[in-house]
Amino acid sequence: MIEYRESKNGFTVLQNGVPLLSHTPKEPLFYGGYGEEQVEMYRGNFQIEDYVLERIPLRQLERVETACPGEHCFHLEGRLNVKLTVTEDTVILRLEPRKGSSESPAEGNGHGFAGNSEEGAELPLNRLWMRVQSEAKEKVYGCGEQMSYFNLKGRHFPLWTSEPGVGRDKNTYMTWRCQVDSKSGGDYYNTNYPEPTYVSGCRYYLHADTTAYADFDFRHTDFHELMFWDVPKEIRIQEAEDFPALSEKLTAFLGRQGALPDWIYEGVILGLQGGTKRVTELVEKSLEKGIQVAGVWCQDWEGKRETSFGRRLQWEWKWDEKLYPGLPKQMEEFRKSGIRFLGYINPYLVKDTELYREGKQKGYFAADETGGEYLVDFGEFDCGVVDFTNPEAYDWFKEIIKKNLISFGLSGWMADFGEYLPTDVTLFNGKSPMLEHNHWPALWAKCNYDALKETGTLSELVYFMRAGGTGSQRYCPLLWAGDQCVDFSIHDGLISTVCGALSAGMIGNGLHHSDIGGYTSLYDNVRTKEVFLRWAELAAFTPVMRTHEGNRPDTNFQYYQDEAVMEAFGRLTRIHKALAPYLKALAAENAKRGIPVQRPLFYHYEQDERAYEIQTEYLLGRDLLVAPVYLEKKEVWEVYLPEDEWIHLWSQKTYGGGTHLVESPLGKIPVFYRAASRFRECFSEIAQNNS
Repeated sequence: MIEYRESKNGFTVLQNGVPLLSHTPKEPLFYGGYGEEQVEMYRGNFQIEDYVLERIPLRQLERVETACPGEHCFHLEGRLNVKLTVTEDTVILRLEPRKGSSESPAEGNGHGFAGNSEEGAELPLNRLWMRVQSEAKEKVYGCGEQMSYFNLKGRHFPLWTSEPGVGRDKNTYMTWRCQVDSKSGGDYYNTNYPEPTYVSGCRYYLHADTTAYADFDFRHTDFHELMFWDVPKEIRIQEAEDFPALSEKLTAFLGRQGALPDWIYEGVILGLQGGTKRVTELVEKSLEKGIQVAGVWCQDWEGKRETSFGRRLQWEWKWDEKLYPGLPKQMEEFRKSGIRFLGYINPYLVKDTELYREGKQKGYFAADETGGEYLVDFGEFDCGVVDFTNPEAYDWFKEIIKKNLISFGLSGWMADFGEYLPTDVTLFNGKSPMLEHNHWPALWAKCNYDALKETGTLSELVYFMRAGGTGSQRYCPLLWAGDQCVDFSIHDGLISTVCGALSAGMIGNGLHHSDIGGYTSLYDNVRTKEVFLRWAELAAFTPVMRTHEGNRPDTNFQYYQDEAVMEAFGRLTRIHKALAPYLKALAAENAKRGIPVQRPLFYHYEQDERAYEIQTEYLLGRDLLVAPVYLEKKEVWEVYLPEDEWIHLWSQKTYGGGTHLVESPLGKIPVFYRAASRFRECFSEIAQNNS
């Protein structure tokens, strides 16, 4: 229950009798200010600094009469208009700078501020801080896809889409070395998918309608401080009686993913490359070993190039006939065997290709400040940025997807990148790139979505993305966790994908998967058999299984190099396929109600206080609990179970709530199902057929 209470000089909004928003002259709800930032980008990694010239509390509140019930209007300090609407379960704050107190970033110097005001003049309002009341024990989740920490309380989270960093742990050699060599080490908060949305353990969500740089600070005991480099159009808070109902309300507002095509549940999508002959031979070898193959994903279907980082792709989005001769015929043969073919695309074009020349001639790329050519260094090759704010450029690239991918016969693709928009480009719509940067992943997702919608293939094809933002819930059918290291590291290895899935799921992205075995291999960090098999175990109990050879395939373990691993992998793909009835039901629930497939333990066990801190286990739907083994050389694993009657999938032994040690040899990830599950027979058959 949400209620509004007015006082002489302020007001309080309460949730179930507890203050949520409060304003008094002594403790104001908002602070306004002016800052000047410096932003440097190197290959998708951003160095961002802010110099705040002014921060003032907006103490004085002037009420404005309104005839609408539940609506309250204020002027704050003469600089901010606030329209506050309160209903039984929702709070909406519509914000607008007072005339003369702010200046649009698009009218300034392209970096979100208008330059220094004359001496004695009031600085424009381009920074806003908001305080939301909190309790010390409150847990907080979301803010996009967070890979290091699921519960955000106790830390702050800058929200800016970027490369996530390699290692992402400042205490490790890997992160230090990457930071020194290429500014790519990253930190715990770096993410491909930030979003100004969080979910409280008190069963409410807060969403800010802005694409500006933001920093959500949860370090304070009694309040959260949300900072924006712009004035959000709206702040929306909504509560629910439980977490499934809250997910339903949040996704009704932000949008929902659709169901995945049926073919995706037929096994694994094999990430292979190297040309028609090599791929076909590896698919045949995989089938001979009992691997269930739903699709083959060839990221190099459009060609490749070699760089010091590893094998990279030829960024011109059409079939490379030299590398993949006879591909259309081979795709037909694959489909006869129930195997789909998937490719790769991103929203950039490498310089001096045919498509680049066409786009440049038509003026479809983002320009430099003089209107000239702007190229982005992606690592030893330069690319143009397709300007999606130009309707003609948007339609042009959408037609490339329709013609070169859909009409060609691809059943899906990785829609990569989206987080690289530089902050010093000039865009067609005249807006500051500082505002469009976090918007770019959603624009890119929508371009793919519109291509499928206009060709009537939304239910048949699938694309998966790593970059995201507000709007991804509606326009991205499947997230993937990005470029993890090929190891067991906590912040950037196998287990980080669980944190990513849980955090993204809490804000409406309930379909998620990862590269089996990881992707990034640098400085002698290479994938082992154990890493691959433990990752494959985890992937078998996610919505989608997909492998990746990684950025350096020749030095990393590949499943097809070892007969025993192929047989073990085949068993895991059969388990995944056998789970199809359950996974389809979960995906349908996600599409209808926005309830994620992978869920935190507290989602269905709200009274279990310990469950709110667990980020290394998850519920796969209501009835399966999965506890991945994420450290090397461990065959006995400690598992925490909420209070219920659980059956260990492999031994069929019954367990109650609490902490248990479980035998967990390779191939037998700790998985438990609820004795009361209506899918109990399905789970029991999986155990019997794959023991």
